[in-house]
Amino acid sequence: MTGLWIIVGIIVLLLIIIASVFNRLVSLKNRTDEAWSDIDVQLKRRHDLIPNLVEMVKGYAKHEKEVFEKVTEARTAAISSKGLAEKTKAENQITSALKSVFAVAENYPDLKANENFLELQREVTDTEDKIQAARRFYNGNVRDLNIAIESFPSNIVAGLFHYQKKDQFELDDVAERQNVEVKF
Repeated sequence: MTGLWIIVGIIVLLLIIIASVFNRLVSLKNRTDEAWSDIDVQLKRRHDLIPNLVEMVKGYAKHEKEVFEKVTEARTAAISSKGLAEKTKAENQITSALKSVFAVAENYPDLKANENFLELQREVTDTEDKIQAARRFYNGNVRDLNIAIESFPSNIVAGLFHYQKKDQFELDDVAERQNVEVKF
């Protein structure tokens, strides 16, 4: 009879451990999904600001049509992108296109002094900062989830319930990882 109680005790202990690990994995997955949602919110804000910024600059720089077309194309691609890899690539294209818009604006002193433009520029800069913070938060949650999926004994539970590792939000363009060269 004692042997039976030991076996029942071991089974109950294993079930408690499995339930605990499973709940931790669920928590990590949900935090990772929430972090991705935070990125999405900021990207939506960015997508809403871009048309206003483009229209403002267009009025001053009518002959810079190609720059505005790139921004519009990048925004459209980003809005319609699916999955992390595709969205990452599209958002990196928007970042490059926005740099071009601000470079064009540098050539127009009246535009640079315009209050509406300055406010839009501040909003875009603020949004970019928030996107970076959201990406860091997401990557931290992905790291924690991936560690749990790979670590013993949670890797066994993760395998039983088909948990998959998630990808980090990374730069596609290697050039963006290089140091910025400042010349005077």
